[in-house]
Amino acid sequence: MATGSNIRTYFEGSWHAGDVAVMRAADHGAWLGTTVFDGARFVDGMIPDLEAHCARVNRSAEALMITPTVSAEDMVALIREALKGHDAPCYIRPMYWALNGGPLGVVPEVGATGFCICLEDIPMPATGAATTLTTTRFRRPTLDSAVVNAKAGCLYPNNARMLAEANARGFGNALVCDSHGNVAETATANVFMVRDGEVFTPIPNGTFLAGITRARHITNLRADGVTVHEAVLTLDDFRAADEVFLTGNMAKVTPVSAFDDVHYASRSMAERARALYWDWAASTR
Repeated sequence: MATGSNIRTYFEGSWHAGDVAVMRAADHGAWLGTTVFDGARFVDGMIPDLEAHCARVNRSAEALMITPTVSAEDMVALIREALKGHDAPCYIRPMYWALNGGPLGVVPEVGATGFCICLEDIPMPATGAATTLTTTRFRRPTLDSAVVNAKAGCLYPNNARMLAEANARGFGNALVCDSHGNVAETATANVFMVRDGEVFTPIPNGTFLAGITRARHITNLRADGVTVHEAVLTLDDFRAADEVFLTGNMAKVTPVSAFDDVHYASRSMAERARALYWDWAASTR
C-alpha cells in the first residue's frame, strides 16, 4: 500500500502513471530480499542533494552484490525531467533489485538487475512537529552480520520492530543502541543532541547509515559557527542533554520533546538547523 498519492513510476525505459507492478514472484529480490533504495525530496522546486542520493543507491546495490545499471547522472536527468511543472512535495525513490540467482540461487547473478524510480506525493510534516523517544531492546547489527553499509530493504524489519515496540509504549520513535550499548540512531532517522550550546551526534562506526541529510546539517551548522562533535554517546548522555532532534530525508529536522520521562524545553538548535538547511537548499536551486 502506498504512503502518499499521485504516484508515477519509471520502469523499463518509460514513465507510467500509478503504482506500477515491477517485480515478479520468482525475482531474487522478491523471495530473497535483495532490494535497495534511496530517497530524495522535491519541495518548492528544490531537490536537495539529489545527486548524492542517486550515487548512494548505486553504492548500496554494489554492497548487496546487485549490478547497478543506471548512472547517477542519468537518474538525476530522468527525475528532473519528470518533475518539471510539478508543485506538490514529492518523495523520490530510485530502487534496484536482483532478478536471478546463481547456481544455488542465493548469490545474485551479475548483470541481472531490476530498476525503477517511484515518485510519490507526500506532504512535508508541519514545521516544528515534534516526536518522543524511548529505548528498545533491539539493536543495530554490525557489518559482519548484516549489510549495514547499504540502504537495503532487508534491514527494515529490524527497524520496524524497534518502532512498533516504541509505539506500543506510547512513544513516537526509539533511540537505538549498537552492539556495544552506545547510541547509534533512532528507528527511522539519525539523531543529534545539544549540551551547553554544542551539538553532538553518534560517530559512524559501521552499524548505521550516516545519512546524507545528517552530513548536510553538520556542514551547515559548522559553517554557522556551531561546534559539532561526532562522538561515542550513551543513553545517559541523551538523558542529560538540553535538546535532542532527529534528521532524515523525509522530514529534514524533527524536534524531540521527551525521552522517556526526560522532557526537553529547548528546540532552538533544531529550528536553527532547519533554517540553515532550507537557506542552503534555496541557494542551490
